[in-house]
Amino acid sequence: MSGTTRRTDEGHGRLGSMLSGLAVALGCVLFLGAFGWGVIVYAPYTVPTDSMAPTITSGDRILAERIDGAEIQRGDVVVFRQETWGNTAMVKRVVAVGGDTIACCTDGKLTVNGKQIDEAYLQGEDAELTGIPEITVPKGRLFLLGDERSGSLDSTAHLAEAGNGTVPRSNVDARVDAVVWPMEGMLDRPTGFEKLGALSTPGPLRLITTALVVGMVLVLGGAAYGPVAKRLGGRGRTTQPEPAGVVG
Repeated sequence: MSGTTRRTDEGHGRLGSMLSGLAVALGCVLFLGAFGWGVIVYAPYTVPTDSMAPTITSGDRILAERIDGAEIQRGDVVVFRQETWGNTAMVKRVVAVGGDTIACCTDGKLTVNGKQIDEAYLQGEDAELTGIPEITVPKGRLFLLGDERSGSLDSTAHLAEAGNGTVPRSNVDARVDAVVWPMEGMLDRPTGFEKLGALSTPGPLRLITTALVVGMVLVLGGAAYGPVAKRLGGRGRTTQPEPAGVVG
């Protein structure tokens, strides 16, 4: 009877070890795969100014999805470079695209194609502080504003330049998906622009994050199985006294 019990225990032990090994292997695949995917798709940036406050403030670390400028939609927060603006990476919000007519302000609100835009991301009455004459954005270009309208050096500071302060789509490096430090998470959807057309679809950051977390849990759980099982097994065993021999 004791021999059968030992064989059963050993079978359970081998099965547990095999399952823990599979969990660690799967966890490694998920974690490393998601990490590699994230490195390919996203680029980290540190924002040096408050020109995008309160959405993004000075010192914030952001993750921006590397995408083609042709994919940018109204309301997106983008990382771009423009030679006449200093040719350094800058972060602003796209408020109008090629073919749009933009002006500010009507009843204190930005208008695009004659429609007032509700900009929930603005702080206070910032929209009223920016005077923009009626401008039609050239095709293939973007009109960009900071969320902190009173102190942002954006398209309004370059209206006298060719293109009326607009930036070519090809100058966009990435679209900002989230603020990761401090951990404020994904940016809110710019729903005020929905009346003008479709908004951008967020990148795969949530899926990547989920895969990283699941992978880490599987690795840690699988690795912990052996020591835990051994400790519990040791507690469960009792030493039985050997039966006395019978002398005939």
